[in-house]
Amino acid sequence: MTMSGAGAAAGDGGRIDPIEPRLRWQVLTADDVQRLDSGIMQTLAEVGVRFPLERALDAMERGGCRVDRATQIARLPEAVVRAALQAAPKAPILAARDPRCDLVLDGRRSYLSNDGCGVWVIDPETGERRPSTKQDVADSARFVDAVPQVSFCWGPVVTAEDVPLVTRPLHELEAVFAGTSKHFQAVDVVGADMTRRAVEMARAVAGGAEELRRRPIMSLIACPIDPLSNEAASLEAALVAAEAGVPVGFLSLTLAGASAPATMAGNLVVNLAAAIAGIVLLQCASPGAPVFLAGAPSVMDRKTGGYTGGSPEDYVLAAAATELAHHYGLAMNMGTMASGAKEPGWQAAVDDALSTMASVGAGAEMMSGCGLLDGSKTLSYAHLLMEAEIYGIVQKTAGGIAVSDETLALDVIKRIGPGGTYLAEQHTRAHMKDIWRPGVWDRTPYDAWLTAGKRGALENAEERAREILRTHAPEPLAAGVRGELRRLVEVAETELT
Repeated sequence: MTMSGAGAAAGDGGRIDPIEPRLRWQVLTADDVQRLDSGIMQTLAEVGVRFPLERALDAMERGGCRVDRATQIARLPEAVVRAALQAAPKAPILAARDPRCDLVLDGRRSYLSNDGCGVWVIDPETGERRPSTKQDVADSARFVDAVPQVSFCWGPVVTAEDVPLVTRPLHELEAVFAGTSKHFQAVDVVGADMTRRAVEMARAVAGGAEELRRRPIMSLIACPIDPLSNEAASLEAALVAAEAGVPVGFLSLTLAGASAPATMAGNLVVNLAAAIAGIVLLQCASPGAPVFLAGAPSVMDRKTGGYTGGSPEDYVLAAAATELAHHYGLAMNMGTMASGAKEPGWQAAVDDALSTMASVGAGAEMMSGCGLLDGSKTLSYAHLLMEAEIYGIVQKTAGGIAVSDETLALDVIKRIGPGGTYLAEQHTRAHMKDIWRPGVWDRTPYDAWLTAGKRGALENAEERAREILRTHAPEPLAAGVRGELRRLVEVAETELT
């Protein structure tokens, strides 16, 4: 494993603050990449992937795949896979209502999002955990809008448990589009009809079908069913989105020992094969459709049989999967900061710091996501702000050391000489701003800490979270757009409930 120089300085000074890492963490050798690539191609060609949707099988058969209609398994010849990967657009843009928040997936930047689809909220006023509501969807989108370290909204952050299940994704879209002008990556939009309705809402916000295609303010996550299978509703959503020019990422969530081999190499083969098969489908059905990979390969907890939510293997798997995505010329959205901890503390901090360093070190273009605890179930606004602090530390670390005539400061050293001070120097004033400063971490002297009631990072984050929720107002949607979104939701409620 090596760290090497690459990239440029961090931050762009806008409403989002992506990481532009100079340091990279390489966990796979060139031979490792080739052997994993060969294993993935062999698995796709010989084992295949199940596509339980006739439309998908038709497209893949037309594209040169070998389709078994009885088992609904498509086997993907290597030449077909390579051609599809080559056809996928390079460095797609995930646009935002506010162009300053556009995500450029060119491999130079790492963008963080929140985690998504939580079902509980730690109420910022009472501290009690309660089920999430549509108002919480709106509030959490507004919170994401306010935090520059969080570059896009993924999910939604929490689900609207107080609206009908059949129209829930549309209620959530209405709340998110009004709550943030950052890009939105939808996770729980499935099925052809629901996706068409979601696309119609996105078009209303973007300014029409062609404008959405030109500047896609929404993207979609489709999840294979591991190992090496899919569900029809997810495939339908991906196909509808691709037709509309909405970028689609395939997210594989393999668990070593359960839905993938117990070895990390075997896990990667199953994980990447399932996601790449989805990419091939979309290129067969809609050539040139904007796509990306997404992943959260992990391991099964040997005691509970469940998802670990933070494991040493996760960090290595994240970096390796990202390297493979780049080998295939695709951007990666890597699951990051997902902790099984039930509250902010040491466990969550270690999981968050190491997973973020692994994803950034490997150059993952997107990282999802911060804010949720207990295996992505419970939203804590204070926890999200502390994760933003960790993000800033990783950002500074990944920036490395810039060595130039200006930074060497030899003329300043010569002028000050032995025994002097640099405090009054213009060079010091110019570069002090480059030194990382905490937002909620506590650095007060011990006596001041005692006098203030032993307030630490959590208390500071809780206070800051309440302030954001009280005061932050996102860029508003035009009244006509708000009205159109409401109309589309009401039509869906009439037709679907």
